[in-house]
Amino acid sequence: MARILIVDDDAAFRGSLAETVSDLGHDVLEAGSTAAGLKLLAAHAVDAAIVDLRMPDEDGLAFLQRAPAIAAIPCIMLTAYASGDNTIEAIRLGAFDHLTKPVPRAALVETLERALRQGASTPAAASPATEERNQLVGESEAMRQVFKQIGRAATSDATVLVLGETGTGKELVARALHRNGARAARPFVAVNCAAIPAELIESELFGHVKGAFSGATSPRLGRFQEADGGTLFLDEIGDMELATQAKILRVLQERELTPVGGNQSVRVDVRVIAATHRDLQHEITQGRFREDLWYRLQVLTIMVPALRERPGDILTIAEHFLRQLGGDAPKRISPAAARLLLQHAWPGNVRELRNTMERAAVMSHGLCIEAEDIGLSARPPAGAASAASAPAIDWDGPLAVALAEVERVMIERALQGAAGNRAEAARRLGISRQQLYRRLEEAGKSHD
Repeated sequence: MARILIVDDDAAFRGSLAETVSDLGHDVLEAGSTAAGLKLLAAHAVDAAIVDLRMPDEDGLAFLQRAPAIAAIPCIMLTAYASGDNTIEAIRLGAFDHLTKPVPRAALVETLERALRQGASTPAAASPATEERNQLVGESEAMRQVFKQIGRAATSDATVLVLGETGTGKELVARALHRNGARAARPFVAVNCAAIPAELIESELFGHVKGAFSGATSPRLGRFQEADGGTLFLDEIGDMELATQAKILRVLQERELTPVGGNQSVRVDVRVIAATHRDLQHEITQGRFREDLWYRLQVLTIMVPALRERPGDILTIAEHFLRQLGGDAPKRISPAAARLLLQHAWPGNVRELRNTMERAAVMSHGLCIEAEDIGLSARPPAGAASAASAPAIDWDGPLAVALAEVERVMIERALQGAAGNRAEAARRLGISRQQLYRRLEEAGKSHD
């Protein structure tokens, strides 16, 4: 039996949660505020804490920051208002996991058991507040996993490899890692490796000395030195030439570089985040990417899901872009326009969606964007289910019902496409096997 501390200002929800935890055979301590929770934590030995994020006075993040014993226990954060920012911040401060209310019983039981079994993560010191908002947007489970990975990876200086299709927001992931880490006050330097000619990329990255080549009339610092003390983001590293890959490997291993034309090494202190839309394992088999560099890059790997794999985020992101464009009076999306957005395949991912919403905002009249303003065909995405198997959604009904129907059809399609292999189906959906099992259980199916 474990002792669980529950901190939530909603007495009814707290009582229901306490009853569930008690039914599992655990002892429960209850507090209605962060201050009361900290007093209980100081007076009692606690094995785990379940803390609400939004509370009057001090919130759940303050509990994470102030709890002196939090390094020794896992803390599960709960919120009815999940966002990329609060998920990343909670995980960065040491939360074991971050769940969204209402929390299904199966999800709570699984997370609590895992927390008690694995113990707590070590919290990182809070970094200074930043005025720059995190531009990663998404409420889907796939994106919540990305936010959690960012929160955990931000506390380290380890190299990160960000994978995903073009336009999914890989640079935003890199910026979030930098912004939430210890190097946030130092430079963030981004380099698009695919946009720089092969004959210039070494000078761009490592700098050069005067006279190194024709036209080198003065010495120049490279991007590695510009990012010294901060973060260097190497976008589309899969497009880099093999010779340059070898030099990147040396910098990652030795933390030093030699400018083009120079004969003296220069020490650099840089966290490297790399990204690519390519399948690097395939590139290795084709002799286009160094296997040793691949091993060095994938210390931590974050996969950014394609937009079509998280349809529940499409309208959320579209409205986010409209708020950016419209300021205090953003335009609304009509039901017909929303249907077109949800039916599109989005081969260009979030970047394509942004361009679509910018165009629609310009072309629309009044405060509402109609279907004709969107400029997309009404055909379903490539490979979509036939009309007979497509979800029958009441577009004017409750959001939860519509999302549940979309989720049901996507799970069925993923299982069919994976020939019943649930591990492969979970990979296609961008969720863990445990999450897929939980959804099947909640739908009344068995995963035995």
